[in-house]
Amino acid sequence: MGIIRILPGDLVDQIAAGEVVERPASVAKELIENALDAGARTLTVELEEGGVRLLRVTDDGVGMSPEDARLAVQRHATSKIQHKDDLTHITTLGFRGEALPSIASVSRFTLRTRDAEHEAAFELRIDGGGAPSAHEVGAARGTSVEVRDLFYNVPARRKFLKSTATEAAQVGDVCVRAALGEAGLRLVVIRDGRKAREFLPVPDVRQRARQLFAEDRLEAVEGERDGVRVRAMLSPPERARTGATQLHVYVNGRAVKDRALSRAIAFGYGSLLSGGKYPVGALWLTLDPERVDVNVHPQKAEVRFAGGREVLDAVTRIVAGSLGTSAFRGPAPRPAPSDPAPHPEVPAAGPDAPRAALPRAAGYWEERLGGMPVAGPAPTPPRSYPVLAAPELGLADVHGPRSKLRFVAQLRRTFLVCEGPEGVVFLDQHAADERVRFDRLARAHRERSVALQRLLLPERVELAEADVALLVEEEALVASLGLDLAAMGATSIAVRAVPALVSRAAPEKLVRDLVVELGRDGARAFGDRVDRVLATMACHGAIRAGDAIAPEEAQALLRALDAIEHFAGHCPHGRPVVHELSFAELERKVGR
Repeated sequence: MGIIRILPGDLVDQIAAGEVVERPASVAKELIENALDAGARTLTVELEEGGVRLLRVTDDGVGMSPEDARLAVQRHATSKIQHKDDLTHITTLGFRGEALPSIASVSRFTLRTRDAEHEAAFELRIDGGGAPSAHEVGAARGTSVEVRDLFYNVPARRKFLKSTATEAAQVGDVCVRAALGEAGLRLVVIRDGRKAREFLPVPDVRQRARQLFAEDRLEAVEGERDGVRVRAMLSPPERARTGATQLHVYVNGRAVKDRALSRAIAFGYGSLLSGGKYPVGALWLTLDPERVDVNVHPQKAEVRFAGGREVLDAVTRIVAGSLGTSAFRGPAPRPAPSDPAPHPEVPAAGPDAPRAALPRAAGYWEERLGGMPVAGPAPTPPRSYPVLAAPELGLADVHGPRSKLRFVAQLRRTFLVCEGPEGVVFLDQHAADERVRFDRLARAHRERSVALQRLLLPERVELAEADVALLVEEEALVASLGLDLAAMGATSIAVRAVPALVSRAAPEKLVRDLVVELGRDGARAFGDRVDRVLATMACHGAIRAGDAIAPEEAQALLRALDAIEHFAGHCPHGRPVVHELSFAELERKVGR
């Protein structure tokens, strides 16, 4: 016998399921998209044990005849396309014809459906990809798909699932994305027999976004350029988050996760957003379907554009024009040398922005930033360095190369200039302080002795349901990092204490960036995850560029650097802390 053979059909279906079905949320996504394509205006999503024991999606769409229902659970069967040319003009949410048979191959699957032409509904039952059994039953018009005991016949897949709360939260996020994409949809989520959430129909998706992100004060963005139409509801820059998890993007009604599109939106803010930050909200992009390829990802989560650069350019320019900024004129002008504290400026409006946009936008962002002018210098209160200069840390007894430096001056409230025996030493004050705080946090974490700073009043932070579930799931790790958090319902967290070493950081920022790091590094080793989280916390708690430092505080920072074990001259994110210029090199440069 040869070594090449045709795989049996049930194994082929399970392999296909591995691409389409990762967790209950991916099942919910496929079923909800099918329901919307069938014209559903009311959807009920029921789940038990995070969707693993049961996930049922019931809709009031057009339903199917018995003949169509039998075909729907066969591989490569779909009503969405008929010819290869249809692949270049996809206007539906689902089209592959793999979802139902793939789901049925790894669960106990029941399809119940009735169209307008039949008095009785038709029911199909399939266990683990086996032969279907069919019955007539009573049911309203529409379709109900019930998925029980997901991965019961593929136990290796179950090992990769998260906690019940996390899986349920992921299903909840799928429902949020569906509601944000369809204004006229009524969607009810029932978890373990109790109604968890309900989305009622609204006149416009932008109103839905305002409801979902009420605390982020979204503002409308709208425009059209080169056949690309953009409607969006986006937050002001001070509400931006690290990572794009709370920026929802839709292309012709399809929810996508596209890094290039997210960056194009953030780029429209110009210098008002720092690297890695993204606004909160949603953007709906509409263009000719022939310019979009949705056949590039098994779960239809990514898209590819014909003329992608032009599409992304149009998105950025529309956002920039609405905000009165321009991302095409380079970085914001540097402050004059006499200004000791640099601050970002609003760039001038670009050639494609409305002429009236800049004055309105400048005033708008000034108001959003608490009345402080966006451009020009602003007084920065001096920041003390009491934690690292405290006598109980033993810094007075530290002796090393940096302790012997003589602090001379602070340049632009960013760099410390020191004199050493061999030359001039420059230190980035933020990178240096960040490295010190990271070292102390890491040491305290290893010794299980992270000191806490209790908040006078707990601070409430609104998060996505999946983010709250992640923090609850990682409760032991979060506590070991010095954060005392308590879940306050499905979408909020109360911060009761933070690490004393980073007490100057905003608790909300600490929590939001903690979520990003935990979610990003879920597959990393425990030690790596801890180090990345501690590095982020140290960054938030450290001295900033623009903070004034007294000479004694600068000397305390120098001593603290000498107290670090294995200090290699870099902050935990890899940026250099120290740069030295020898007297010999300086003399050569001036011709002595």
